[in-house]
Amino acid sequence: MQGLLDNVRLADLADILIITILIYWLINQIRGTRAVQMLIGLLMVGALFSASQYFELYTLSWILNNFLSSILLVIVILFQNDIRRALTRVGRGTLFGGDRQRRNEMIEEVARAAVLLATKRVGAIIALEREVGLNEYLEAGTRLDARVSRELLVSIFLPTSPIHDGAVVIRRGRITAAGCFLPLTTSQVVSRSLGSRHRAAIGLTEETDAAVIVVSEEEGQISLVREGRITRDMDAGSLRTTLAQLALP
Repeated sequence: MQGLLDNVRLADLADILIITILIYWLINQIRGTRAVQMLIGLLMVGALFSASQYFELYTLSWILNNFLSSILLVIVILFQNDIRRALTRVGRGTLFGGDRQRRNEMIEEVARAAVLLATKRVGAIIALEREVGLNEYLEAGTRLDARVSRELLVSIFLPTSPIHDGAVVIRRGRITAAGCFLPLTTSQVVSRSLGSRHRAAIGLTEETDAAVIVVSEEEGQISLVREGRITRDMDAGSLRTTLAQLALP
């Protein structure tokens, strides 16, 4: 009997642990995306349903009850893109261990793109989102949601591209938006020789924990900006090493 109770307890603990891990992974998947706003909306509907029952608002309660009775179907419809992306990652074996490989591939593509842009003397600014979301800077940009590749990054910043002005924002290993305008720094310490791209990169990193790569079209140099500080004249190797040391999601 005691052994049966121990097995039940171990099974319960394993059940709780698995559910906790899945919820944590799910939160990381939707963090900083539109799915968060939709989830908040569903929670508000649930809270409104509870309030309608408590205050005996029968008509509203009936309407919400019929809506929530199909909640699984509603969730599948609202979150179909996120569900498809999550299942794709699971199918590729990237649920846990693949995150590091994906991050390394993204860093490699970004570093090679920066070198190509610097060689061509094409100006660029690439913001890598970390813990602090960059949603407010995405609104004025062009949404993309594309895999990070050097070809795409280079093509975005070519002068002939309609979205070459502004910054590219990379979130969780994907190009989320292009043509985003970042806040210029107001610091009086910043050198006047720095152009608008560098000032925008410094301004963003003063307000968030993002890491920003800047390619100067005048000098053909690569710079990395973090916490309001700029490291200039980086090569591909040093850029890869520094980005790999950051806690990029």
